[in-house]
Amino acid sequence: MATKIDYYAVLEVSRDANGDEIKRAYRKLAMKYHPDRNPGDTDAENRFKEINEAYDVLKDDQKRAAYDRFGHAAFEGGGPGAGGFDFGGGGLGDIFEQMFGDMMGGRRGGRRSGADLQVQVTITFAEAFSGVKKKITVPTRVTCESCDGTGSADKDAKPETCPSCHGAGKVRAQQGFFFVERPCPTCHGSGHLIRNPCKECHGTGTVEKNRTIEVAIPAGVEDGTRIRISGEGESGGKGVPAGDLYVHVSVEQHAIFQRDGANIYCRVPVRMAQAALGTEIEVPVVDGSRTKVKIPAGTQTGEHFRLRGKGFSVLRSSARGDMYIQVVVETPRHLTKRQRELLEEFEGDAAGHAKGSPESTGFFSKVKDFFEGKL
Repeated sequence: MATKIDYYAVLEVSRDANGDEIKRAYRKLAMKYHPDRNPGDTDAENRFKEINEAYDVLKDDQKRAAYDRFGHAAFEGGGPGAGGFDFGGGGLGDIFEQMFGDMMGGRRGGRRSGADLQVQVTITFAEAFSGVKKKITVPTRVTCESCDGTGSADKDAKPETCPSCHGAGKVRAQQGFFFVERPCPTCHGSGHLIRNPCKECHGTGTVEKNRTIEVAIPAGVEDGTRIRISGEGESGGKGVPAGDLYVHVSVEQHAIFQRDGANIYCRVPVRMAQAALGTEIEVPVVDGSRTKVKIPAGTQTGEHFRLRGKGFSVLRSSARGDMYIQVVVETPRHLTKRQRELLEEFEGDAAGHAKGSPESTGFFSKVKDFFEGKL
């Protein structure tokens, strides 16, 4: 069995890190190991999966508390056996009930519910910035209109409590240290028996149907965000509340901007003469506007210019991050005869002036010292 790495070690945070520290660490690592930034790199892909798995647990207070107490066993259904964890008076069966009650449409606050549903929604970079409402079609099970969800052809008939599970909808059997729960084979998990089942739903209380739901995706949402819509999952039928719908949001990459949390980065090419003499350039902003940036004389490739408040939306806030312009000095190609003559003249004049090119002068001075054995 593969050994799992400690979730805190995966995110490179201490065990007493707060929620903001965990979120910042996740953003940094997810950006670094994202598959789009590491195409074909299997190690980076596996690392990215570990990072998401760790963050999914540590960002949730309840999951984190369970992990701090029981480690990975809290989510794998296992324990060290005798001499291991102290589960208190309830035993393993109660621990499973508390931790995994929501699995397979289990219980919520002691009540059964319909199955949860998951859908994937892809939005554009601009939609993630401004927020958007998306209509999605969800294939699901809804309450049968013929029997009003009772499952019985006779709407006035009261369902009988299942004699096998006594209304619980599941049966429990002990296997060694562990308790195994399964849906009741008599009532198929409903907890009741229908003597005269509805012909439309065959006694289940639900029928298959496509539903269209409008989902409000807030501004500032990040790639991989999960939105929970309570009560929009599958209907439980027979008076059982519906499950929840989980919408997984995928944000498309942008052709110009790269995002890191609420900050945006934009690489802007500048001609060599512009960088040497200084200039003013106009750049796009993510909100669709434009702004001007002053490029001082002597600007080098890689230099950044910060535009405050021009970045991405911050989730559930009116604030915005910053925008960073990264300059890339472009060397001209296919020179005309006159341009070549001017550059050759410039190079001849610049060769004797160390102050004009301090980096190259300093570098080749060190190279000379290296070959002379001084370094």
